[in-house]
Amino acid sequence: MESDKTPGKKQSPISCILKFVPLLVFAGLVIIGHLDLLIAAPIATFTALGVYLILIGGSFEAAFEKGLKAVRNIALIFFILMFAYAVAECFMATGVGAALINLALLLGVTARTIAPVALFVTCLLSVATGSSWGTFAACAPIFLWLNHLIGGDVILTICAIAGGACFGDNIGMISDVTVLSCGMQDVKIIDRVKHQGVWSLSCMVLAMVIFYVAGLHLPNMQGDVSAAISQIPQSAYDALALKRPSALLLLDQVKNGVPYYMVIPLVLVIGLSFLGCHTLLCLGAGMISSLLLGLLAGTVNLSAWLNDLLMKGFSAAGGWVIVMMMWVAAFSGIMNAMKAFDPLARLVERLSKNVHQLMGWCGVLCLVGNAALADEAAQVATMSPIVRDIVEQNVECQTPEDAYRLRLRLATFTSSMGIYGSELIPWHCFPVFFASIANAVYPMYNFTTFDIIRKNYMSFLVIGSIVLLTFTGWDRFIPGFGLPKNAKLKED
Repeated sequence: MESDKTPGKKQSPISCILKFVPLLVFAGLVIIGHLDLLIAAPIATFTALGVYLILIGGSFEAAFEKGLKAVRNIALIFFILMFAYAVAECFMATGVGAALINLALLLGVTARTIAPVALFVTCLLSVATGSSWGTFAACAPIFLWLNHLIGGDVILTICAIAGGACFGDNIGMISDVTVLSCGMQDVKIIDRVKHQGVWSLSCMVLAMVIFYVAGLHLPNMQGDVSAAISQIPQSAYDALALKRPSALLLLDQVKNGVPYYMVIPLVLVIGLSFLGCHTLLCLGAGMISSLLLGLLAGTVNLSAWLNDLLMKGFSAAGGWVIVMMMWVAAFSGIMNAMKAFDPLARLVERLSKNVHQLMGWCGVLCLVGNAALADEAAQVATMSPIVRDIVEQNVECQTPEDAYRLRLRLATFTSSMGIYGSELIPWHCFPVFFASIANAVYPMYNFTTFDIIRKNYMSFLVIGSIVLLTFTGWDRFIPGFGLPKNAKLKED
């Protein structure tokens, strides 16, 4: 039977330090040890269990139940993730992604416009596929070699590709980070999209303007996408085959062309979502419509759709992301059960004079957590219950709708600080992956993680604007983005 001892409000310095040991172990294994989260998370979880038993007492079963409870709370997320991964595979393979790219490239590309066009195309593709890494791997060869042919700014272009590749992870319907961040705050994905939609689109448009202005000094000669793809060396294809094989098929579809009606599945998913359909039904409609239209376009057959695309999507989700999230959620549940993050919560409380400041500091905590863990999914799973508890313990809401709106902002925070914050952290897995892919597909330049950061105007805008708008209360001027007016800090 579990001990009656519970962590009090006041904790000794030694106990506070000891409670942070599991987080330090987690961060050390990922950043210094370079272990995959699938290994680091279980080790950190059992470390947290050991600390819990030392400080709180009780049985192993009772302590582990704290973690299991956190996992049960996000069970629906696992089903959505399996569907989301399958939809991503379908959209990448049947031609949905290629149709979006070719439609966008009809605008024409010059050295002056390649960066904003690359941002726009990658934003669209990342929403369609829900994969930032897949989007980057598919678009980097096209735009880097096109940039080479027309004499563009290679750093401006690579940063535009990186910034757009993460757009879908922040607002798309089928991204694992979007799904997880919404599930951890008990909010619907479509409500989250509506909440941040105008703000996210505004960031994209403003970033496109900045990228265009930054390239005004460049030549105005128009480039040929087919010529750019023909310039891609075989070594680049070999590298993609190892790191992101799905990008090879998309590159071939962009080169050879697919019917433009292949964009319909994406429109259908978004449309059904705004009509209020359940997320699983929306994603299911996307899978089936991509099959039917793919059969018409000749890009897929029933056997490949079932045995390759759906099977690959379900197995990919179950083979890594779902198992990883189970361990990270268990770790978070145990850490929160022993109130390991109470010192952080009290610091936020002392720094905040109103609800906007409290919410703003919660966003900063998410960014710090992302830098510490060097993984956006781990940050979402770990920081979500912390910031939610801070808000629920310190903010008085007059209606359930007001509380729901605060959770929408928290979901946006954990996702934005996880995805776009990652692009500004040199040791994070995102810029490391982007730099490695860029070097593999475009050996004409030696990219570093700092190259992904220095002209990444999209990431600067997203992180800077959400923090500024929240702290100042200017978010009320963005349609649908303001915090509830009647929410107030509780009096001591």
